[in-house]
Amino acid sequence: MNAVLLIAHAPLASALRDAALHAMPDAAPDVLALDVFADVLPEQTTEVARALVAERPAGSTLVLTDMLGATPCNVAAALLREQGVTVLAGVNLPMLLRALNYRGEPLAIMAERALAGGTRGVLAVHDDTAPGADGCAP
Repeated sequence: MNAVLLIAHAPLASALRDAALHAMPDAAPDVLALDVFADVLPEQTTEVARALVAERPAGSTLVLTDMLGATPCNVAAALLREQGVTVLAGVNLPMLLRALNYRGEPLAIMAERALAGGTRGVLAVHDDTAPGADGCAP
């Protein structure tokens, strides 16, 4: 079973993990969260991330990070080079839930599904005043 490692600015990683486990409590062993704090050196955060990935079988971790180019993504990129993880930036809850739904698939498929879920989960909500309309329905 693949794992998801969330690396994001504090407290986003932990908050996303908590939200996902609200919907999918059985996924708890497969969802890891690493909050990145402003007062911690990136090298220290990278060491913690390495240790978390090392607990899983090689090639079985999808790393989801919040923003391309920021410290959490740079930490994830170090893992990409060193530990053979797959990394996606721009994490949101639909992306995470989709990843967890497909964690039994090969890592590449899991990553594709997560990316699709994340992009399809970003939509404009309209105020439709038609009778029976639901502004949040797809």
